Amino acid sequence: MKIAIASDHAGVGYKIQLVNYLKTKKVEVKDFGPMNEESVDYPDYAHPVANAVEKKNTDLGILLCGSGNGINMSANKHQAVRSALCWKKEIAELARLHNNANVLAMPARFISYEEAQEIVDIFLETKFEGGRHERRVNKIACP
Repeated sequence: MKIAIASDHAGVGYKIQLVNYLKTKKVEVKDFGPMNEESVDYPDYAHPVANAVEKKNTDLGILLCGSGNGINMSANKHQAVRSALCWKKEIAELARLHNNANVLAMPARFISYEEAQEIVDIFLETKFEGGRHERRVNKIACP
C-alpha cells in the first residue's frame, strides 16, 4: 500500500509521528510536507496529496490541519477525491465502508495522537462495501 500524507503547521507533529508509524507497518509513504511548525497555507499541502490520489500515484491520502476543515475542503475540490473529515474511528470506518473515501482528513487540535493513529488504522484496514453504496458514491462527482 502506498499513502500520500501532508498537513499544515498545526498537524505537522502528528504527521511526522504517523509517517514513522506507517513505515513500521511496511506502508510506503510519500510525505508532501511540511517538515516543521512554521506557518503555512493548508491548500499548498492538500492539493499535492489530492493530485497523487486522483492520478492513482498513491492508493489513499491522509491530511491533517488544526480543525481538519480547511485541508479537507481543499482536497475535495479534486473530482476524483472523496476526502472525509474524521475525528472518531467509527466515522473513519463508515467513510470507507459507505462512501469509499480515498482521503482521510483529521483535526489535529481536537484529537489525541493515539486517536489519530487508531483512525488511520481503521481507515487503511476498512474496504468499501459497494452494493447500494456504489450507486450513491457514483453520484458524488459533479457531472
